[in-house]
Amino acid sequence: MNYRKSLEQAVIYIENHLGYNIMVEDVAKAAGYSYYHLNRQFTAILGESIGSYIKKRRLADASKKLLYTDLKIIDIAIEYGFDSPEAFSRAFKAIYKVSPQSYRQNRLDIFIGGKERLDTGLLDHLARNVTVHPRIVDLLEIKVAGIRGETTLRDNRLRELWDRANSLYRQIPNRIPGGRSFGICEACAENTLYTMNDDILFTEVAGTEVSSFEGLTEPFVQKVIPGGRYAVFTHRGTLRMLPQTFDYIWSTWFLTTKEELDWREDFELYDDRFLGYDHPDSEVDLYIPVR
Repeated sequence: MNYRKSLEQAVIYIENHLGYNIMVEDVAKAAGYSYYHLNRQFTAILGESIGSYIKKRRLADASKKLLYTDLKIIDIAIEYGFDSPEAFSRAFKAIYKVSPQSYRQNRLDIFIGGKERLDTGLLDHLARNVTVHPRIVDLLEIKVAGIRGETTLRDNRLRELWDRANSLYRQIPNRIPGGRSFGICEACAENTLYTMNDDILFTEVAGTEVSSFEGLTEPFVQKVIPGGRYAVFTHRGTLRMLPQTFDYIWSTWFLTTKEELDWREDFELYDDRFLGYDHPDSEVDLYIPVR
Protein backbone atom coordinates (compact mmCIF):
# COMPACT_ATOMS: atom_id res chain seq x y z
CA MET A 1 0.00 0.00 0.00
CA ASN A 2 1.29 3.47 -0.87
CA TYR A 3 0.55 5.11 2.47
CA ARG A 4 2.81 8.08 1.70
CA LYS A 5 0.60 9.04 -1.26
CA SER A 6 -2.59 8.38 0.66
CA LEU A 7 -1.45 10.63 3.52
CA GLU A 8 -0.77 13.41 1.04
CA GLN A 9 -4.22 12.99 -0.49
CA ALA A 10 -5.79 13.02 2.98
CA VAL A 11 -4.02 16.25 3.94
CA ILE A 12 -5.00 17.94 0.67
CA TYR A 13 -8.64 16.98 1.23
CA ILE A 14 -8.60 18.28 4.81
CA GLU A 15 -7.00 21.59 3.84
CA ASN A 16 -9.54 22.12 1.07
CA HIS A 17 -12.43 21.48 3.45
CA LEU A 18 -11.38 23.10 6.74
CA GLY A 19 -14.48 25.29 6.69
CA TYR A 20 -16.81 22.35 6.08
CA ASN A 21 -18.36 19.85 8.46
CA ILE A 22 -16.16 16.97 7.28
CA MET A 23 -15.94 13.61 9.00
CA VAL A 24 -12.81 11.50 9.27
CA GLU A 25 -14.58 8.88 7.16
CA ASP A 26 -14.80 11.48 4.35
CA VAL A 27 -11.04 11.97 4.54
CA ALA A 28 -10.38 8.23 4.37
CA LYS A 29 -12.69 7.88 1.37
CA ALA A 30 -10.90 10.71 -0.45
CA ALA A 31 -7.56 8.98 0.21
CA GLY A 32 -8.82 5.63 -1.04
CA TYR A 33 -8.43 3.63 2.17
CA SER A 34 -10.59 2.53 5.07
CA TYR A 35 -10.76 4.85 8.06
CA TYR A 36 -9.09 2.24 10.27
CA HIS A 37 -6.06 1.70 8.03
CA LEU A 38 -5.56 5.35 7.12
CA ASN A 39 -5.94 6.60 10.70
CA ARG A 40 -3.46 4.00 11.93
CA GLN A 41 -0.87 5.15 9.39
CA PHE A 42 -1.64 8.82 10.04
CA THR A 43 -0.95 8.28 13.74
CA ALA A 44 2.14 6.13 13.21
CA ILE A 45 3.82 8.46 10.71
CA LEU A 46 2.54 11.92 11.65
CA GLY A 47 2.11 11.47 15.39
CA GLU A 48 -1.63 12.16 15.73
CA SER A 49 -5.01 11.00 14.54
CA ILE A 50 -6.86 12.44 11.56
CA GLY A 51 -9.45 14.01 13.86
CA SER A 52 -6.76 15.65 15.97
CA TYR A 53 -5.09 17.14 12.89
CA ILE A 54 -8.39 18.56 11.62
CA LYS A 55 -9.18 20.17 14.97
CA LYS A 56 -5.74 21.73 15.43
CA ARG A 57 -5.57 23.05 11.89
CA ARG A 58 -8.99 24.66 12.27
CA LEU A 59 -7.95 26.32 15.51
CA ALA A 60 -4.60 27.45 14.08
CA ASP A 61 -6.35 29.06 11.11
CA ALA A 62 -8.94 30.58 13.42
CA SER A 63 -6.20 32.07 15.61
CA LYS A 64 -4.82 33.94 12.57
CA LYS A 65 -8.30 35.26 11.76
CA LEU A 66 -8.54 36.58 15.33
CA LEU A 67 -5.31 38.52 14.93
CA TYR A 68 -5.35 39.64 11.33
CA THR A 69 -9.02 40.28 10.52
CA ASP A 70 -11.90 42.21 12.06
CA LEU A 71 -14.31 39.29 11.78
CA LYS A 72 -16.57 38.74 14.77
CA ILE A 73 -15.64 35.77 16.95
CA ILE A 74 -19.02 34.15 16.33
CA ASP A 75 -18.39 34.34 12.56
CA ILE A 76 -14.94 32.78 12.94
CA ALA A 77 -16.40 30.02 15.11
CA ILE A 78 -19.07 29.18 12.53
CA GLU A 79 -16.58 29.34 9.64
CA TYR A 80 -14.47 26.63 11.27
CA GLY A 81 -17.29 24.27 12.10
CA PHE A 82 -18.11 25.14 15.71
CA ASP A 83 -21.77 25.18 16.71
CA SER A 84 -21.44 28.20 18.98
CA PRO A 85 -18.95 30.77 20.31
CA GLU A 86 -18.96 28.84 23.59
CA ALA A 87 -17.88 25.60 21.90
CA PHE A 88 -15.19 27.48 19.99
CA SER A 89 -13.98 29.17 23.17
CA ARG A 90 -13.71 25.85 25.04
CA ALA A 91 -11.71 24.23 22.25
CA PHE A 92 -9.52 27.32 21.85
CA LYS A 93 -8.72 27.59 25.57
CA ALA A 94 -7.80 23.90 25.70
CA ILE A 95 -4.96 24.63 23.25
CA TYR A 96 -3.95 28.25 23.88
CA LYS A 97 -4.87 28.54 27.61
CA VAL A 98 -6.64 31.88 27.01
CA SER A 99 -9.99 32.83 25.54
CA PRO A 100 -10.28 33.93 21.89
CA GLN A 101 -11.05 37.45 23.17
CA SER A 102 -7.84 37.61 25.24
CA TYR A 103 -5.80 36.13 22.42
CA ARG A 104 -7.02 38.87 20.10
CA GLN A 105 -6.67 41.69 22.62
CA ASN A 106 -3.12 40.75 23.63
CA ARG A 107 -1.91 40.05 20.07
CA LEU A 108 -0.25 36.84 21.20
CA ASP A 109 0.40 34.92 17.95
CA ILE A 110 2.32 32.24 19.88
CA PHE A 111 3.85 29.14 18.33
CA ILE A 112 2.09 26.72 20.69
CA GLY A 113 -0.84 25.47 18.65
CA GLY A 114 0.32 27.38 15.58
CA LYS A 115 -0.02 24.22 13.53
CA GLU A 116 1.17 24.77 9.97
CA ARG A 117 -0.34 23.12 6.92
CA LEU A 118 1.38 19.82 6.12
CA ASP A 119 2.82 20.56 2.69
CA THR A 120 4.77 17.90 0.80
CA GLY A 121 8.13 18.98 2.23
CA LEU A 122 6.97 18.96 5.84
CA LEU A 123 5.12 15.68 5.42
CA ASP A 124 8.29 14.09 4.03
CA HIS A 125 10.31 15.54 6.91
CA LEU A 126 8.01 14.05 9.56
CA ALA A 127 7.83 10.71 7.77
CA ARG A 128 11.58 10.31 7.23
CA ASN A 129 13.53 12.59 9.55
CA VAL A 130 11.76 12.75 12.92
CA THR A 131 10.88 10.15 15.54
CA VAL A 132 7.31 11.37 16.08
CA HIS A 133 6.87 9.01 19.04
CA PRO A 134 9.67 9.80 21.52
CA ARG A 135 11.35 7.44 23.92
CA ILE A 136 11.23 8.28 27.63
CA VAL A 137 14.58 8.15 29.47
CA ASP A 138 15.92 8.85 32.94
CA LEU A 139 19.00 11.06 32.82
CA LEU A 140 21.72 11.69 35.39
CA GLU A 141 22.96 15.24 36.05
CA ILE A 142 25.39 16.58 33.41
CA LYS A 143 27.90 19.45 33.75
CA VAL A 144 28.31 21.64 30.67
CA ALA A 145 30.71 24.53 30.00
CA GLY A 146 30.13 26.77 27.01
CA ILE A 147 29.18 30.19 25.73
CA ARG A 148 25.86 32.00 25.77
CA GLY A 149 24.24 33.71 22.80
CA GLU A 150 20.95 35.38 21.92
CA THR A 151 18.57 34.66 19.07
CA THR A 152 14.93 34.60 18.02
CA LEU A 153 13.07 31.83 16.26
CA ARG A 154 12.59 34.00 13.20
CA ASP A 155 16.19 35.31 12.98
CA ASN A 156 18.02 32.15 14.00
CA ARG A 157 21.66 32.86 14.87
CA LEU A 158 22.46 29.55 16.50
CA ARG A 159 24.84 28.43 13.73
CA GLU A 160 27.01 31.49 14.44
CA LEU A 161 26.95 30.64 18.16
CA TRP A 162 28.09 27.07 17.49
CA ASP A 163 30.84 28.21 15.13
CA ARG A 164 32.19 30.46 17.90
CA ALA A 165 31.82 27.75 20.55
CA ASN A 166 33.67 25.17 18.45
CA SER A 167 36.57 27.58 17.92
CA LEU A 168 36.94 28.07 21.70
CA TYR A 169 36.42 24.55 23.03
CA ARG A 170 40.14 23.83 23.43
CA GLN A 171 40.31 26.58 26.07
CA ILE A 172 37.78 24.83 28.33
CA PRO A 173 39.41 22.96 31.23
CA ASN A 174 38.26 19.52 32.39
CA ARG A 175 36.62 18.58 29.12
CA ILE A 176 35.60 14.92 29.00
CA PRO A 177 37.53 13.21 26.14
CA GLY A 178 35.13 12.45 23.33
CA GLY A 179 32.46 14.19 25.35
CA ARG A 180 29.08 15.20 24.06
CA SER A 181 27.99 18.71 23.11
CA PHE A 182 24.77 20.39 24.20
CA GLY A 183 22.58 23.26 23.04
CA ILE A 184 20.61 24.35 26.11
CA CYS A 185 17.57 26.56 25.55
CA GLU A 186 17.09 29.16 28.28
CA ALA A 187 13.84 30.54 26.83
CA CYS A 188 11.81 29.48 29.85
CA ALA A 189 13.80 31.68 32.21
CA GLU A 190 11.70 34.72 31.31
CA ASN A 191 9.02 33.36 28.97
CA THR A 192 6.71 30.39 28.87
CA LEU A 193 5.55 28.31 25.94
CA TYR A 194 2.29 30.28 26.10
CA THR A 195 3.99 33.64 25.55
CA MET A 196 6.81 32.66 23.17
CA ASN A 197 6.54 33.64 19.53
CA ASP A 198 8.89 33.90 16.56
CA ASP A 199 10.15 37.37 17.51
CA ILE A 200 10.89 37.01 21.24
CA LEU A 201 14.59 37.11 22.09
CA PHE A 202 15.88 34.17 24.10
CA THR A 203 19.27 32.81 25.10
CA GLU A 204 20.94 29.51 24.39
CA VAL A 205 24.15 27.98 25.73
CA ALA A 206 26.32 26.02 23.30
CA GLY A 207 28.65 23.87 25.36
CA THR A 208 30.55 20.66 25.93
CA GLU A 209 30.51 18.10 28.73
CA VAL A 210 33.02 18.63 31.56
CA SER A 211 33.96 16.74 34.71
CA SER A 212 34.09 19.93 36.83
CA PHE A 213 33.93 23.72 36.54
CA GLU A 214 37.27 24.27 38.28
CA GLY A 215 39.41 26.82 36.46
CA LEU A 216 36.61 27.91 34.12
CA THR A 217 36.89 31.61 33.23
CA GLU A 218 35.14 34.10 30.95
CA PRO A 219 33.78 34.05 28.30
CA PHE A 220 32.60 30.59 29.36
CA VAL A 221 29.53 29.93 31.50
CA GLN A 222 28.54 27.03 33.71
CA LYS A 223 25.38 25.01 33.14
CA VAL A 224 24.10 21.98 35.00
CA ILE A 225 21.53 19.85 33.20
CA PRO A 226 19.45 18.39 36.01
CA GLY A 227 18.75 14.69 36.12
CA GLY A 228 15.25 13.39 35.64
CA ARG A 229 12.82 12.11 33.02
CA TYR A 230 12.96 13.35 29.44
CA ALA A 231 11.08 12.66 26.24
CA VAL A 232 13.72 12.20 23.55
CA PHE A 233 13.12 12.91 19.86
CA THR A 234 15.72 12.22 17.17
CA HIS A 235 16.10 14.72 14.34
CA ARG A 236 17.83 13.41 11.22
CA GLY A 237 19.39 15.42 8.39
CA THR A 238 20.18 19.11 7.95
CA LEU A 239 19.76 21.39 10.93
CA ARG A 240 18.00 23.84 8.62
CA MET A 241 14.90 21.72 9.30
CA LEU A 242 15.33 21.75 13.08
CA PRO A 243 12.68 24.50 13.53
CA GLN A 244 10.15 22.27 11.75
CA THR A 245 10.95 19.44 14.16
CA PHE A 246 10.38 21.75 17.12
CA ASP A 247 7.14 22.92 15.49
CA TYR A 248 6.00 19.31 15.48
CA ILE A 249 6.98 18.82 19.13
CA TRP A 250 5.15 21.91 20.41
CA SER A 251 2.22 22.00 17.97
CA THR A 252 1.42 18.28 17.84
CA TRP A 253 3.12 16.05 20.38
CA PHE A 254 2.86 18.50 23.30
CA LEU A 255 -0.87 18.95 22.69
CA THR A 256 -1.65 15.22 22.48
CA THR A 257 0.78 13.52 24.87
CA LYS A 258 -0.26 12.14 28.23
CA GLU A 259 3.17 13.08 29.60
CA GLU A 260 3.20 16.08 31.92
CA LEU A 261 5.75 18.72 30.93
CA ASP A 262 8.30 19.72 33.55
CA TRP A 263 9.66 23.28 33.40
CA ARG A 264 13.32 22.36 33.33
CA GLU A 265 15.24 23.57 30.28
CA ASP A 266 15.03 21.55 27.09
CA PHE A 267 18.22 20.87 25.15
CA GLU A 268 19.82 19.29 22.08
CA LEU A 269 22.46 16.59 22.42
CA TYR A 270 25.21 16.22 19.78
CA ASP A 271 27.38 13.08 19.84
CA ASP A 272 29.28 11.03 17.25
CA ARG A 273 26.11 10.67 15.17
CA PHE A 274 26.27 14.39 14.34
CA LEU A 275 28.12 14.61 11.03
CA GLY A 276 27.72 18.30 10.20
CA TYR A 277 25.14 21.07 9.88
CA ASP A 278 23.96 20.07 6.40
CA HIS A 279 24.86 16.37 6.35
CA PRO A 280 21.82 14.28 5.30
CA ASP A 281 22.69 11.50 7.75
CA SER A 282 23.37 13.66 10.83
CA GLU A 283 21.36 12.83 13.95
CA VAL A 284 20.64 15.09 16.91
CA ASP A 285 18.61 14.15 19.99
CA LEU A 286 16.14 16.67 21.41
CA TYR A 287 15.41 16.30 25.14
CA ILE A 288 12.09 17.62 26.47
CA PRO A 289 11.74 17.46 30.29
CA VAL A 290 8.72 15.57 31.64
CA ARG A 291 7.64 14.59 35.14
